[in-house]
Amino acid sequence: MLVVQKYGGSSVANAERIFNVAGRITETYDKGNDVVVILSAQGDTTDDLIEKAAEINPDASRREMDMLLSTGEQQSVALMAMALSKMGYKAISLNAFQVGIETTPDYSVAKISKISDERIKKELAEKKIVLVTGFQGYNEYFDVTTLGRGGSDTSAVAIAAALKADLCEIYTDVDGVYTSDPRIVKDAQKMKEVSFDEMSELASLGAKVLHTRSVEVAQKFGVNLVVRSSLTKAEGTVVKEGKDIMETVLVRGVASDKDVAKVVVKDVANGTDKTFKIFSALGKASVSVDMISQYPTENGTYTVEFTINKDDTSVAVKALNEAGYSNVTAETGMAKVSIVGTGMATHPNVACDMFEALADANIEVDFIATSEIRISVLVAESDVNAALVALHDKFELGK
Repeated sequence: MLVVQKYGGSSVANAERIFNVAGRITETYDKGNDVVVILSAQGDTTDDLIEKAAEINPDASRREMDMLLSTGEQQSVALMAMALSKMGYKAISLNAFQVGIETTPDYSVAKISKISDERIKKELAEKKIVLVTGFQGYNEYFDVTTLGRGGSDTSAVAIAAALKADLCEIYTDVDGVYTSDPRIVKDAQKMKEVSFDEMSELASLGAKVLHTRSVEVAQKFGVNLVVRSSLTKAEGTVVKEGKDIMETVLVRGVASDKDVAKVVVKDVANGTDKTFKIFSALGKASVSVDMISQYPTENGTYTVEFTINKDDTSVAVKALNEAGYSNVTAETGMAKVSIVGTGMATHPNVACDMFEALADANIEVDFIATSEIRISVLVAESDVNAALVALHDKFELGK
């Protein structure tokens, strides 16, 4: 079997944990498997590098940030190769350029366009354990690019797809996908299996277990995907096609995202292209938009409001100012809370129950956004924990 494993930053945060992960890797290898391992940067390395950059230049370009942040993963794979060598195993560390992970030109939010399997297969043929930097690639200018926070998951799944691996295991500091954050909701339950669609929504809505794009790639290429803990031997959660899941539950999980900012653009001139110009400017700046609202004002103009990732706030405001919008403000201190489930679409009472639970908890709702399998609301960040508990209890997810 060819097994691709990914280990997150907390799993390799120090020497003890590196050797713990090395033991997991060699256990898989000793069963006769070919093993490719994708690693994230150790612990808080990425955050520390961001802080260092801010000390030098808070407005550093995305290109230079990618050059800096990509060094964290290189440390991880080199240290893991050293650990495996000390244990008597043949291992080699490779960065994205050496592997041939080509991406789109976009710095900090690049998408993988192509992966060469030649170098990895060559090293596997020599019975080596192959260690690859996650989170990164290179673009048409041969510059380093990064895939966004959490992008190592996407690296792992994309490599598994390119190699046609038999299994892709995402190891993290939790032992699977839960109905909600178990640190907040005490009776949250681990799911044995979850559909690609549900997992994609949960990931995009704040569940930190998997990167959203990794789920999309796994679904597109049929990658056998499992989420497991690197710290215990507990069985994880299988992520698979929904049609293969026997049990259908109206609401499968409740997620929250505190990395949210609300941008308000006032005095927008009326016209059929009023929103196009705004979101065109944001698109060119590589800023993704989530919840959107617009409404007319008394002076004949429009106010357009939308949510973005908090890290994109300064980029978004700058792009809108350059596009001619001067009355732009950004608000933080908010969070998005969502319920997810493939059974929701045909049950209209779900929305009613959701808003009843929030009202009973005295939680005020700002934005609302829906799809066939999720309902999201924007609430004050101070209310997010109470909202998670209220919704988890309302839909009896811990039963």
